[in-house]
Amino acid sequence: MLRVAMLSFAHVHANMYAQHVVDHPEAEIVCIWEDDEERGKTASERFGVPVFDDLEAVLSRDDVDGVVINAYTSQHPWLIKAAVKHGKHVFTEKALTIGTEDADELVDLVNKSGIKFMISLPSRTRPETLFMKHVLDQGWLGEITMMRARIAHMAALDHWFHGGSAWFGDVELAGGGALFDLGCHTVDVMRWFMGEPKSVVAKIQDFSGAYSIDDNSVIVVEFKNKALGVLDTSWVHRTGPNPIEIYGTDGYLGRDPNGGLLLRSTQLEPQGIAGYIKPTDLPDPLPLPIDQWISAILHDTAMTITIEDGRNLTEMLERAYQAAREGREVTF
Repeated sequence: MLRVAMLSFAHVHANMYAQHVVDHPEAEIVCIWEDDEERGKTASERFGVPVFDDLEAVLSRDDVDGVVINAYTSQHPWLIKAAVKHGKHVFTEKALTIGTEDADELVDLVNKSGIKFMISLPSRTRPETLFMKHVLDQGWLGEITMMRARIAHMAALDHWFHGGSAWFGDVELAGGGALFDLGCHTVDVMRWFMGEPKSVVAKIQDFSGAYSIDDNSVIVVEFKNKALGVLDTSWVHRTGPNPIEIYGTDGYLGRDPNGGLLLRSTQLEPQGIAGYIKPTDLPDPLPLPIDQWISAILHDTAMTITIEDGRNLTEMLERAYQAAREGREVTF
């Protein structure tokens, strides 16, 4: 059995991860670290394990093999360094860190440690995302010229974050608002699909004033392969689709507003595949990041998401916020 210590229940997904560990046939929660008394008490009662406010005491336990981190993003460097120092395997919510300098330090530390590390970027495990990556790897769209995406909901309009989740609106604790939190997944997928970035420009707003943090943004990234990436992220859109569109010199691939994917490629026409098609034979989903992490620790199986992926995400986000703050194009 993998014996897990939960490090904080600050994140809105913390209970979900804890329950996933409880339900896993090869894992269990043995204790909790929490720096908020009420949050710790609630989690302790829910999962029936002791809670401590002394991190060193938790990480020094012989019956803790790994940690699941759901703390404020600003606490990630401290918690990850402490866990690695004690030889504990690490699973963490995104983002890895607020700044790239901290992320680079963690990459070096983790890679030298031999521990198993996983950051939660579940979009990379979904059939649609895997199919899109396959199409790009096969070159069916020719040279990629643009990727456009949107991800949004109404968190600021409806004041979702309050009480224990109020920290999502605190830039010092969270790093950023809609782009940093909600946009994480799409920024990561864009970086994965498009390769190394060259420069970014951005407009990032606090439109609603509901929180002292961004809730509406558009970023434009130029990649080293000359393709452009356009992403809008918002907490102030009442409704609407969340499309991904990829354009190339030989075709198009994107989400169908009516469900599924749409693909068109001139490279497939010699095989009798002309016009727009709706692919149905998609790859099987990969195991969720937390399941990959548990299996890697217990059975030394491969993981498909790396700490470098987390570092690259932080770099994209940090440069985008810098571009908006300084009103200029920022290079990587």
